[in-house]
Amino acid sequence: MENKRKMSTRIMVEAGIMIALAQILSYVKIFEAPYGGSVTAGSMVPIIIFSLRWGYKHGLVAAIAYGILQFVLGPKYSYHILSIFFDYLFAFGVLGLAGLFKNTRTGSIIGTSLAVFLRFIGHFISGAIVFGIYAPENMNPFVYSAAYNAGYLLPELFISVLIVSVLYAPLQKASPAI
Repeated sequence: MENKRKMSTRIMVEAGIMIALAQILSYVKIFEAPYGGSVTAGSMVPIIIFSLRWGYKHGLVAAIAYGILQFVLGPKYSYHILSIFFDYLFAFGVLGLAGLFKNTRTGSIIGTSLAVFLRFIGHFISGAIVFGIYAPENMNPFVYSAAYNAGYLLPELFISVLIVSVLYAPLQKASPAI
């Protein structure tokens, strides 16, 4: 019982640190899109690393907490319920699914890619439904949303995969035995 309690405390403390680090990194913006979304200094990486270390169940909890924090502390472009769900709870929450793949360098890259792709899907849905009104005349809102969100999430994907790849070996040595 005592060992399980310590492990639980360790997980919660690490989750808090990684969520805080992700939030801080989200303020380091390389590019910011006009209606939300930005290229950052790897702000998703702490959540992805936490998910890779502790698995997707703990990762989902930390990622959803990070999404809530992003909504509370970040700029608001919409209070539409679908935007809140897809742009924050879903889009950031799915970062925890990186923890589905954690045993190899390739697995960590696939997990990172899947998490960012699923985040894109969340923003894409919100963009087409809520922000489609900003699409240029004669442009399909789905095409607009795909182009808009790919404009910042593709660079974010590249940055995240690069950082996770570089940190993979040191993290394997520090990874807890679960």
